[in-house]
Amino acid sequence: MRIRIKAQLFLLLAMTALSTASTVAHAQSAQAPISQPRAELALDYSYLRSNAPPGGCDCFNLNGGSATFAWQFKPRSFALVGDVSVAHTSGISSNSYSLTLSTFTAGGRYAPRFGHSPLKPFGQILVGVAHSSGSLVEGQSSTISNAGAAFAANVGGGIDLRASRRISFRLVEADYLVTTFNNGVNDHQNNLRLSTGVVFHF
Repeated sequence: MRIRIKAQLFLLLAMTALSTASTVAHAQSAQAPISQPRAELALDYSYLRSNAPPGGCDCFNLNGGSATFAWQFKPRSFALVGDVSVAHTSGISSNSYSLTLSTFTAGGRYAPRFGHSPLKPFGQILVGVAHSSGSLVEGQSSTISNAGAAFAANVGGGIDLRASRRISFRLVEADYLVTTFNNGVNDHQNNLRLSTGVVFHF
């Protein structure tokens, strides 16, 4: 009888210890801070509306893509941003000139915090260099002498929709992109860039 009572008491103590350990472990895991992703990579489709030819608005469209890397600071409203964008067209003016425009810019981003809202708006200012190639600048437009590299600035913003801890959808991003290729008139090109895509958080 004593052996049975001792066995039951031992079993009861063991179950109590296991239950207590499980409760403590659960409480510690609940109190442990969840690390939030600080880096993100956005892969976007980009549409550009440009008036590269000087004089009036001989506007044309370019299509391409962009990759944007951002690293967030604490507080997480600010981030360092690097952006690479490439867009192309082959139907400029009646001569069907082609143009490939590449930009490499970096700068800062501000994203105000809205509590637990899945929507995340942001604004950014980036500066860097631009490169152009194609028949518009190679042989058919002798006024452009710095097609290899020119100053570029990218000012704009957008809004992301958080789908999960690791993925967001870039609903829209609108940027004013200015480049300074020589054109024989004002060495100034205005571009509107609209983008949409997917953002991966790390």
